[in-house]
Amino acid sequence: MNRLNYHHLYYFWSVASEGHLTRAAERLHVSQSALSAQIRQLEEQLGQPLFLREGRKLQLTELGAVVMRYAEEIFALGNELLASAASSEGSGGTLRIGSVATLSRNFQDWFLQPVLRQQQVRLVLEAGSLEELLARLKAHELDVVLSNRPVLADDKQSWRCRTLARQPVVLVGPPLEMGRDFQIERDLTRLPLLVPSRKSEVRLRFDLLCEEMAWKPQIRAEVDDMAMLRLLARDAGGVALLPAIVVRDELEKGLLQQYCLVPEVEETFYAITVQRRYLSPLLTQLLREVE
Repeated sequence: MNRLNYHHLYYFWSVASEGHLTRAAERLHVSQSALSAQIRQLEEQLGQPLFLREGRKLQLTELGAVVMRYAEEIFALGNELLASAASSEGSGGTLRIGSVATLSRNFQDWFLQPVLRQQQVRLVLEAGSLEELLARLKAHELDVVLSNRPVLADDKQSWRCRTLARQPVVLVGPPLEMGRDFQIERDLTRLPLLVPSRKSEVRLRFDLLCEEMAWKPQIRAEVDDMAMLRLLARDAGGVALLPAIVVRDELEKGLLQQYCLVPEVEETFYAITVQRRYLSPLLTQLLREVE
């Protein structure tokens, strides 16, 4: 039996991914004629055409769709192999973690403590949007993504979303004068409120609570970055809605005061991985330690 030429398969996969011969040739830095010749050799080996031309676009034949599925699995395995090799770099290995840019720094510090105590482990920590980080996770460029938004597996990608922690959400502000108190029903409508953006799970739950309780908060600012919301809570003099862990240090130092817990609202933190044959031993150990 003839052996499969993986070079031909890679060229086929590139063209099928682009859906266009010219764009694939430009990306691969080869001529269109050379690319076409490589794909023809693969078609000759398989005994059937893999593409149908519709105008300027190429459509997969029935066999082409089957070959594409195999190609995706084969090259995903190749990326996984490279990722596994990268994870073993250094005397103690390397752990590559992506963190959603809006995630609490205090939560990240808590999560990373077991790794930081292992001086021989090399840690790579990168921030970005959830979409960017998931794309890198899918390409096996990251071992795990930390997020405050869940993702669901589908027929295209087998994400694994693991709950790490749930944190209460509070209203905080400048320390109240002696004898004063804070009543959420009374004060929420008259004091300027700093809240997360509408993309946040915390904001979604808070809006639902306000609708249910017929509260009409006076929103002064919407902030999609927890670090900035933390600074505004400390310096702007308003009331801020955020997870208690975000302002843990300010509460301990007396710079801010917790006015109340917000009922039925919490922030959930997730560790997102992608299905792999071999999970990083460092990641497995870390997830076990933070349970």
